[in-house]
Amino acid sequence: MKFQLFLTKHTNQITLVTGVLIVLGMLSKYLLQFTLGYQVTLAVASIIAVVPIAIRAWSALRNRVFSIELLVSIAVIGAFIIGEFNESAIVTFLFLFGSYLESKTLQKTRTAIKGLTDMSPTTATLVTDNGTEEVDVDDVDEGDVVLVKTGSQVPVDGVVVEGNGYLNEASITGEARQINKQLDDSVYSGTMVENGYLKIKATQVGDDTTFAKIIELVEEAQDTKSKAEKFIDRFAQYYTPAVLVLAVLVFAFSRDFRLAITVLVLGCPGALVIGAPVSNVAGIGNGAKRGILIKGGEVVDTFAKVDTLVFDKTGTLTEGNTAVTTMHTYTNNTDNQLALAAAIEGVSDHPLGQAIVTYAAQKSASVAPVLDDTETVKGQGICAKVSQQEIVIGNQKMLTAHHIKLNPAQLKDLNDLQAGGQSTVIMAVDGQVQLIFGIADTIRPGVKDSLAALKAQGIKKLVMLTGDNQLTAQAVADELNLDEVHANLLPEEKVEYVKQLKEAGNTVAFIGDGINDSPSIANADIGIAMGSGTDVAIDTSDVVLMQSSFPALVHAHGLAKKTVLNTRENIFIAIATVAFLLIGLIFGYIYMASGMFVHEASILVVIFNAMRLINFQTKFDKQQPAKAVQAATA
Repeated sequence: MKFQLFLTKHTNQITLVTGVLIVLGMLSKYLLQFTLGYQVTLAVASIIAVVPIAIRAWSALRNRVFSIELLVSIAVIGAFIIGEFNESAIVTFLFLFGSYLESKTLQKTRTAIKGLTDMSPTTATLVTDNGTEEVDVDDVDEGDVVLVKTGSQVPVDGVVVEGNGYLNEASITGEARQINKQLDDSVYSGTMVENGYLKIKATQVGDDTTFAKIIELVEEAQDTKSKAEKFIDRFAQYYTPAVLVLAVLVFAFSRDFRLAITVLVLGCPGALVIGAPVSNVAGIGNGAKRGILIKGGEVVDTFAKVDTLVFDKTGTLTEGNTAVTTMHTYTNNTDNQLALAAAIEGVSDHPLGQAIVTYAAQKSASVAPVLDDTETVKGQGICAKVSQQEIVIGNQKMLTAHHIKLNPAQLKDLNDLQAGGQSTVIMAVDGQVQLIFGIADTIRPGVKDSLAALKAQGIKKLVMLTGDNQLTAQAVADELNLDEVHANLLPEEKVEYVKQLKEAGNTVAFIGDGINDSPSIANADIGIAMGSGTDVAIDTSDVVLMQSSFPALVHAHGLAKKTVLNTRENIFIAIATVAFLLIGLIFGYIYMASGMFVHEASILVVIFNAMRLINFQTKFDKQQPAKAVQAATA
């Protein structure tokens, strides 16, 4: 085992020594006319080079795997038998040199992992009773407070308890822009304080931080095989033994041992084995650099086939930063009723509810009452009890379920708000409507252009599913040119629509916030979270868009299609190379050493082809800088 590790560690040096011996052997033959020295030198070179190859072949055989190294090892033994030391030396040197170039170029395809790992914080400034102390990041526990100054990295996930600063969150979102953080704001490990200082109470540390999970996710994704890779793995299990059988048959019929050995060399399926994985790694790495987390090669394959995109509305197509624009009141005690509405909505994290809470705070509403009991009804609203009063706050479905009716004036106010594209929330106390809120949300910037770009990339149908009312939903759908819109839906009804689309033969991707829409995300062929670094977004989806931006969605879809195309190109190159070599062998143009040269060259070709994915951009990506300049100068 120690010897095997030694050889693995020094493979590059062995390759260099082999190359030097080949050059010396050639010089001794053609300059010194010393044929014996030439043969001895190349024989020594062959032995030195074949040892690490043979050991790898033996290790694979012990695991019942017929590897490329086995074919090369047998070919070298055969070359020794027929005294072709020059062939064996050149074949082993080219194989080792090709492996060296392959490993070096593969490292470049993993730049996303290296870049993320390099950004991992290693130390933290821990705040103690005696001041501050520099500690290893692994020594920080949940609940500890750390100090982060200008130019330093945030070492934990946590909440700001003191200070104010601007953070660069590129390590999380892939977008290098500064975001102001102040008291009670959440921050993430790996982000950089560009200006100011922060004291942060740790809520997640070490491997539990969002940044650590992102690194783990990308690493796992790059190792997850696509369907093409799985097929090639199964194919290789039978291909290598088949080449061995073919070589035996060639010898049996031709009695040409040299020809049989050449068949072994030419039969090495190197480019075929490496072509699909390297495309997968490069494609996923490209996404990771841009804050797009794609969970493996199989996800890439399926995403490339998606023809139907289904969207949630609030927080996905729209900003989710909703605000109360209108409040109709039907009571003489508006302040108390507004305070009551805010107290009940305070138990919810729904954007509409939070808009009411913010509005009440801005209006300096009365002191919030103590709630005796609350019950959240999914997709409808909240029931509560306060001082023997029964309060219902939510949408029209909620009121209907509790047999509460609006009078003509209230119904007109409600319809007017909805016709204006606003979401509505109604509050009733003891069966009487007291307040109707009109709440507006803005469409995310760039959504309309992004949806048009997705259509251009092959998406056939754009569908919106929302729990909001039909009028509000239709106003958004008309502005964005969506193909279908379905409103007033409960979470389980959204799932049913997704299932219906799949049963109709569509390949469906659902895009939501990764939390409220997790059932639909789970049931779609591809679940996409417009995530901002939340654990749920990372864990539940196939694709996570850390920037929560639609241009990132366009890039992710285009990248998936390009990665699949690149994989097919590499498979074609590999098969074409084998065909070329066999034809060359039949017509006498290809020999053992030249065949190995072409074989190694084909491996490098598929790697370099895959490396083009590292800097891949869609047409829409290339248009974005120009649009940014136009917006800035408008």
